[in-house]
Amino acid sequence: MKKIKLVSLALVAFAATSIVSCTAPKEQAEETADSTVVVEEVVSNTVVDIAVGSSDHTTLVTAVTTAGLAETLSGTGPFTVFAPNNAAFAALPAGTVENLLKPENKEKLTSILTYHVVAGNVLSSQLTDGQKVATLNGQELTVAIKNGVVTINGTKVIAADLAGSNGVVHVVEGVILPK
Repeated sequence: MKKIKLVSLALVAFAATSIVSCTAPKEQAEETADSTVVVEEVVSNTVVDIAVGSSDHTTLVTAVTTAGLAETLSGTGPFTVFAPNNAAFAALPAGTVENLLKPENKEKLTSILTYHVVAGNVLSSQLTDGQKVATLNGQELTVAIKNGVVTINGTKVIAADLAGSNGVVHVVEGVILPK
């Protein structure tokens, strides 16, 4: 009987050190005859994961991957991403996206993508009319709020405050191009 208890405790201890999950954080309790072990699950829902999980952001995911930014944007952050949807990329002149995805244009693609990213966790409630926010590419974006509609450099925010473990995503209806 003691051997079974020891094996059970060893298994519970092993499970406690090796649980990883991609869902919301929560605690689980596993009970044995002698003790209760609380296991906290690890969360992985980065701003990149949010885009990857959206069928409306496949072009953005391809661009971020091609630019080599997926690992950076999956880091600790926090990051605020103004994420253009597929329709935003489709609205660019014909051939623009294909041209940007070429290896020789990686620097330009990176500049455009980092123009959509702000350091910090900026929720929509923290944005103010006329506010300037510095982007990761070194330039600023301008926020405008008129009649409850938020725009970033004139591009409308169509979904806000998609929270991730390392930041927040705001979906925008256009690709915002740096100067």
